[in-house]
Amino acid sequence: MFITDKNIKLPEDPDTIVWKYLDLSKFVDLLLYRKLFLSRSDKFEDQYEGTFSEPTFEEIRKLSINNPAFLDYYKSHRENVVISSWHINEYESFAMWQIFTQKSEGLAIQSTVGRIQEALHLDKTYEQHIGEVNYIDYKKEYIPFDNAFFPFLFKRKSFQYEREIRIITDVTSFDLKIDNGLKIDVDINQLIEKIYIHPKSENWYKNLVIELVQRLGFDFKIEKSDLESDILI
Repeated sequence: MFITDKNIKLPEDPDTIVWKYLDLSKFVDLLLYRKLFLSRSDKFEDQYEGTFSEPTFEEIRKLSINNPAFLDYYKSHRENVVISSWHINEYESFAMWQIFTQKSEGLAIQSTVGRIQEALHLDKTYEQHIGEVNYIDYKKEYIPFDNAFFPFLFKRKSFQYEREIRIITDVTSFDLKIDNGLKIDVDINQLIEKIYIHPKSENWYKNLVIELVQRLGFDFKIEKSDLESDILI
């Protein structure tokens, strides 16, 4: 289920376009099981995920002098928080194709903030929160910690190009042992508005994706990215 939180920033316009770039195997897994995969936060490549900036850490360290469990909680909490990352952009991103898809066999899901919110209502087990990531200087700027999700909604300025919004779930109360992540129920038809095929892919690959989608019972609009279209001169 999707839960709103007035303390978490999100684009006001529900029609704000968002993207998820992924390889074919992850896409097929999404359609086949009709579940969205959320990665464990401490498994991300960025080792700072779910941690605090230096000014915030100093404050927490002082607060935990007589209560070590206070700091230990934040250290272990990352193992119980899972995340699905999406890219905010009105248009396709050449950089995102390069970073998140391998060779020429990837694709991109186009959706909107509003569609994601509606799609998440299908899951009745876990609470999902959606927020826009803030990019700050971790040596100088402060990350509030009055909300357990805030550490996962801040990243270093070096990652500003990601323009990220996140679906975040905290499974601490479920006493689960999570390996790499967690799958949640999602309304696939609501989640996906359009599919774009990798700009460097060949026609057989586009035809393969179209056939896979049809065989799995879906009817999404599928286009090949025009980032590699022929020049006009």
